[in-house]
Amino acid sequence: MQILSNATVAIMDEESTGYRLVERASIVIEGDRIAWVGADADLPTAYRSAHAEDLEGLLVTPGLIDCHTHVVYGGDRAREFEMRLEGASYEEIARAGGGILSSVRNTREASEEELLELALPRVDTLLDEGVTTLEIKSGYGLDIASELKMLRVARRIGELRPVHVVTTWLAAHALPPEFKDNRAGYIDQVVIAGMDQGHAEGLIDAVDGFCEGIAFSVEEMARIFAHAKGLGLPVKLHAEQLSDLHGAAMAAEHGALSADHLEYLGADGIAAMAKAGTVAVLLPGAFYTLRETKYPPIQALRDAGVAIALATDSNPGTSPLTSILLTMNMGATLFRMTPAECLRGVTRNAARALGLADRGIIAPGARADLAIWDIRHPAELSYRIGFNPLYARIFGGKYD
Repeated sequence: MQILSNATVAIMDEESTGYRLVERASIVIEGDRIAWVGADADLPTAYRSAHAEDLEGLLVTPGLIDCHTHVVYGGDRAREFEMRLEGASYEEIARAGGGILSSVRNTREASEEELLELALPRVDTLLDEGVTTLEIKSGYGLDIASELKMLRVARRIGELRPVHVVTTWLAAHALPPEFKDNRAGYIDQVVIAGMDQGHAEGLIDAVDGFCEGIAFSVEEMARIFAHAKGLGLPVKLHAEQLSDLHGAAMAAEHGALSADHLEYLGADGIAAMAKAGTVAVLLPGAFYTLRETKYPPIQALRDAGVAIALATDSNPGTSPLTSILLTMNMGATLFRMTPAECLRGVTRNAARALGLADRGIIAPGARADLAIWDIRHPAELSYRIGFNPLYARIFGGKYD
């Protein structure tokens, strides 16, 4: 057992729309769980004789959660970024070997060890900013062997680092060249067949897809989701990023954990998400990198009571972002979210987006994943730019 005392604690539970900030507070940890939290003066008698670590007013929040990432991939697209800024068109970049297919080629060619070596520095950067739970998607292999290779690397990251990794099958990310004239064949022979294999190997925690005119249709994704649900796998969807295909509404009808991006989300999608409890995961890094001008319907989501999460969308092309703190600042400055909404977006709402009920809050029974910050008020986490005030990180009840 350990006790943290004289802390400023942002509880972030469901009883408040704000931080529910408790000053001069104690947190009692037993094993990997929180046993008690509250004001120092109310500490139960049973704990009063135990040694307590005085945090001298430091802020404690739940460990942060990055609920949408693509951190496992081969190569990079820095030269493509440069070409675009030099005036090259999408077609010119594609002819030069750029675009998502360059990431596919590099990911297919890389070994598991090479992918792991590339991914770990990205993951370490996130952990250094207080992340304790991390979602990692496949999606840059686009064949069964390469997609499963990505998820094996994701599982290894969770073994090598003090972070809980949630894996997501995203074979329905793009159509590879070898199936350019056989969409149904790709869905059958790679997306669904690979899902079966990955599920049998225990590599898949959830199933995702990219529903867009340049990717997969609502009807195609509904078929993939039906198969996932038959395996007992939860689903989520990249939806309404570039146009409103009503993918979010379809995903909600399938009980999706989340619909992500959502710049072009319409009223029907919002209503369906509210009814199903589907979380809206906003990705300001992609909005920023693509220089989007169409904002997600933040106020309409608020009005409907849809939970809003934030994530880095860390990927090689449209969001080469590995800072959850900068993501929070972007949520505030670009999307006009409040600092409390931003912190909820990377704690309790991000946990909901992953189907994890035991984290993202500081409450008895919750997992003891905590971030301790050398600041006095949580608004600083969204306010500052390029500043990391992390003092310590506790994962499963242990300092790391």
